[in-house]
Amino acid sequence: MIGMRQRLLILAVMAIAIGTAGAYMIAVDDDNDVSSEVFHATLADPALYRDGIYSAEFRAEVGDYVFDFVPNGSSPETLTITLKGSSLDFTEEFKLEGTRHEAGLGEYYTWEYLGEDIVTVQETTDVSIVIDPNGNTMGSVSVYLLKN
Repeated sequence: MIGMRQRLLILAVMAIAIGTAGAYMIAVDDDNDVSSEVFHATLADPALYRDGIYSAEFRAEVGDYVFDFVPNGSSPETLTITLKGSSLDFTEEFKLEGTRHEAGLGEYYTWEYLGEDIVTVQETTDVSIVIDPNGNTMGSVSVYLLKN
């Protein structure tokens, strides 16, 4: 007979296996191409900004990239993102949109940033990224740039 401890261990191992498989499935698109994270910043502290702006640098290879965000209701309403490199000059103003959903016990919202989220890099270059939350340095958001 399996004891309570063994059952918990089996459940924990199963949860880890399911989580790992789920993360892998998210990272692989329909064509089995793996997207790779090139840039990531979690902006949840005003100390991360200098004069209200976040900036960083990274290296980008030739190819197509897509922005991905993890926003919530307190995220900045507008994020202006600029990418600059030797042959790259991209600026987009992303707008936060909430979608209301009805549920059995009430309502909830999901959030997403709308805007042109695809960037093409023509030659390998060092890239400067500037993220301007347009005055809202208290709201939290994670910003990713993924290579397809």
